[in-house]
Amino acid sequence: MLKEVLVVEGRADAARIRASHIEADMITTDGFSLRPDTLQKIQCAYEKRGIIILTDPDSAGERIRQYLAQRFPKAKHAFIPRQEAIANHDLGVEQASAASIVRALEKTRGTEMAVSETFTMQDIWDAGCNGTATAATRREALGALLGIGYGNAKQFLQRLNHYGVTRQEWQAALAQLGENNG
Repeated sequence: MLKEVLVVEGRADAARIRASHIEADMITTDGFSLRPDTLQKIQCAYEKRGIIILTDPDSAGERIRQYLAQRFPKAKHAFIPRQEAIANHDLGVEQASAASIVRALEKTRGTEMAVSETFTMQDIWDAGCNGTATAATRREALGALLGIGYGNAKQFLQRLNHYGVTRQEWQAALAQLGENNG
């Protein structure tokens, strides 16, 4: 049983997580509606047990994640890579395999209150994650390996520094992609 309460977008997401044999209490946001009673439930869970935000890897899911992260700054985050959340011509947590959901939860990261400046935009450039034709694909692959999700170059840099990614983790992820620099 997860200590924290999972915050997901919809009932289909919650059903998929339960079908993946993950024992967790869950709160559904019902998309971006976020009714006052839902926010109150999330607030209570946040204060008593902590929350893990697991939204769809699409623009709507990212907007929900950003809203919740601002409102609940000590929330933890789990990300399912886009390519692992596509099935039946749909994209979302409910389309992910049990293994993908488990991996995402194993890589859960909290936002650091004292943001480190471990990484700079130069690191992003040196790793080929900005300014190249394959930059978006590389950011997506590295984000999946590091458990920080996909973002544009600026968002990716922010996530590297806010989610406590270490140089060692960065080097290992680059090595896994076949790189020896970074």
